[in-house]
This record gives sequence, structure tokens and C-alpha cells, in this order.
Amino acid sequence: MSPIPGSGLAKGLAVTLRTMTKKTVTAQYPDAQPELPPRTRGVIGLFEENCTVCMLCARECPDWCIYIDSHKETVPPAAPGGRERSRNVLDRFAIDFALCMYCGICIEVCPFDALFWSPEFEYAETDIHELTHERDKLRDWMWTVPAPPALDPGAEEPKEIAAARKSAEKSAEKLAAAAQPEPTPEPGAGAAPEPEPGAGAAPGTGPGPAPQSKPTDPQGGES
Repeated sequence: MSPIPGSGLAKGLAVTLRTMTKKTVTAQYPDAQPELPPRTRGVIGLFEENCTVCMLCARECPDWCIYIDSHKETVPPAAPGGRERSRNVLDRFAIDFALCMYCGICIEVCPFDALFWSPEFEYAETDIHELTHERDKLRDWMWTVPAPPALDPGAEEPKEIAAARKSAEKSAEKLAAAAQPEPTPEPGAGAAPEPEPGAGAAPGTGPGPAPQSKPTDPQGGES
């Protein structure tokens, strides 16, 4: 059976009429910011204090879009008689987001938690060369990283947090013990008790008359 002429047009007009009566769901960006999921891969933030310049993120990046420069610095010994040590100091950390494919490998392989995903996405530029963002910009994006999700209430406490809590409790106990004043002795508490009259006293030392000696003869004999 052949279709009725104009039936397709009627169906299209019916869809248009149904849509016209519904409320619009268009987000008026940039006046209305979109609600992004917490694990959105927008941009990469750098927590510079945790970076040890191990170069692991740059070596594992499949696009080679991470540029790191550093130099070695001599650190004096922590205790007298110790030896000097050298440590790496970060000079440059940049990411070329024109090459980045947002795979997240650099964040996963970082052993010191120095890289994080941020939901920030408003970093478009008119020049492609300006998409290479230095560490100052990456550090600013670090403050837009959302907080990690809360742990399961029934989960076991992480060992790192438990060790830090026990160390803090021991330090607090030592400080509390050092802050307590030493007890002062009461008057007369440490004095020796006076001996009773005639009790255990040596002859001639205690109270009472001294024992009399026998009279002697002038010639040396006893009378």
C-alpha cells in the first residue's frame, strides 16, 4: 500500500508542535556554568611541593608533551659530622595541551601525588603556541581540583594516617607531661623524726645523767 501523500510532512509538524510546548533545557553558557562530574578530565594541576623531578611522567607520556628542567643543589648535613647530600630542584614544568590527549598516564604513574585532574576547561587560546602552560598556571589550576570522595565508613583506616595520628598523640602526651609543674614538698615532710628520750641513745649522748666512772688512785691503780 502506497503511503498517503503528505503523511511525512504531517508527522514532522506533529513532532515540532510537541517540542514547542516543552520547557527548554538549553544551558545558556557562559552565563550558566555546566555541572561537571567530579572525575572530569579538564586540565592537569601541579602540586609543586610534591614533585621530586623524577621525570617519570615525562618518560611515560605517549605524546611527549611534558617539559621538565631542573638542577642539582647541595644540601648541608642535618647533623654535625654528617655528609652533604644533593637534591633536584625544579626549574620548569610545562605541559603542551595542544599535544596532550588527556590519557591520564602521567597522573597515574606519579609516585608522589604531584599531578591531579582538574575540571577546569576554560583555557582556550587564539594562538596554538600559548597552549603550552608553565608551572605557575598549573599551580593555579591545582586550587580547582575537587576534594577526594569520602572513604567508606566501614573501611579500615589507612596506615599512613594511623601512623601520623599515633605520632601526634605521643607528641601531645610528651608536651603535656613537660608542661605539668613538679610537686613541691610539704613543710617538714622530708625532715627526720626526733628520737624519743632514752630510746636507742648511746651512753653519754642522750638526755639524762651520764654514767659515773670509778675513782682512780694517784699511783695509777683503782681505789
